[in-house]
Amino acid sequence: MAPRDIVAGIDIGTTKVCTIIAEVNGDKITDIIGVGTSPSTGLRKGMVVDIDDTVCSIETAVVKAERMAGVELESVFVGIAGSHISSTNSHGVVAVTGEDKEISKKDIDRVIEATKIISIPPEREIIHVIPREFIVDGCRDIKSPLGMSGVRLEAETHIVTGSVTSIQNLVKSVHRVGINVEGVVLQPLAASKAVLSESEKDLGVVLVDMGGGTTDIAIFKEGSIWYTSILPVGGDHVTSDIAVGLRTPMSNAERIKIQHGCAKASLIERDQKIDILDTSGKKKHSISQQMLCNIIEPRVDEIFTLVKQEIQKAGYDDLIPAGVVVTGGASLLDGIPKLASEKLDLPVRVGVPDNIDTLLNYIDGSIYDIGEGYSEFSKDNGAIFSTGVGLVHYGAEVLGEDSLEDMGEEEIINDLFDKVKSWFKEIF
Repeated sequence: MAPRDIVAGIDIGTTKVCTIIAEVNGDKITDIIGVGTSPSTGLRKGMVVDIDDTVCSIETAVVKAERMAGVELESVFVGIAGSHISSTNSHGVVAVTGEDKEISKKDIDRVIEATKIISIPPEREIIHVIPREFIVDGCRDIKSPLGMSGVRLEAETHIVTGSVTSIQNLVKSVHRVGINVEGVVLQPLAASKAVLSESEKDLGVVLVDMGGGTTDIAIFKEGSIWYTSILPVGGDHVTSDIAVGLRTPMSNAERIKIQHGCAKASLIERDQKIDILDTSGKKKHSISQQMLCNIIEPRVDEIFTLVKQEIQKAGYDDLIPAGVVVTGGASLLDGIPKLASEKLDLPVRVGVPDNIDTLLNYIDGSIYDIGEGYSEFSKDNGAIFSTGVGLVHYGAEVLGEDSLEDMGEEEIINDLFDKVKSWFKEIF
């Protein structure tokens, strides 16, 4: 890690690039010390289409975060999404080695490697292999078999793959800013680290991360991720509908959506008039808020229709008692929870990062360019940072695991004895 035990994440989205820098203590995030955002101009539906524009957007966001944190980044964890992402569940089995038949870290690594033996086209590569459960001699629902006795070890994993070229272009864009990529992380997996509780994951929950170009879906059950999907539709499509329907520039349509939009027209209490610019950007005319919402509602309804189809396709529509958590910039549109709950027939809440108060205290509610058309940062729009905050959560966990693996058994025991000695000295 960089000096001061720093971990950083870059959420490279279709609408914005967001860099989050956190100072960590072991594997626990103690403080978010830097935030930087910039408009994203080089991506479409989560994929790089102009590498120079993407590099420029990343560099702007990184410089802002570095200045705020007072550090220079060496490596980052990068979020990835896009229609090129796909996933599957896999099964692997190995015989336990060793004379005493005690399951070791080596056995666990071998069985996870065994699950990777699946047919993957040469133009795709594995991004994640996420263990769902282990099975020891027929005994299921084991989360960590390390140290258990057995002769046969099996594993159920969730494997996420992506396009080699899309991954390479994303990584190359970060490298051209002069920063190494510590890991590429599926965006809904990262966001889940920031907005989902362990009890929700255990019960069964659907995470819907609504970005500008894509809507990312992740289904959790029994504490593990069981299904992921990326829909090529998001908040930018709502903005485009407004621009076409009202014949106004995209920038004005985005502003109108944020300030006056509602995903459910029936929730409007008083139909007010809205001034909008024409396509020339010079003349103004008025339309009713009801008319605006009548444009927005069909598109949002379509998005959650597709979400419902994905849940049914996965076969988990009756296995998600914790309901649905929506997050991401597009989830901030008024009426989203109400419409989504009616469409999915499930309880719905908007998810914000669990350490959002740290962000609030650090930025101190000041006017800040957060890249989504919002000028003031508050808890109400904290869902914009879900993936970025989740990336530093993910990174802290990974780096914490790596540090333990780097320590030998003797070092771990000596470290434990040192801690015990210090406790006794404090007590006596």
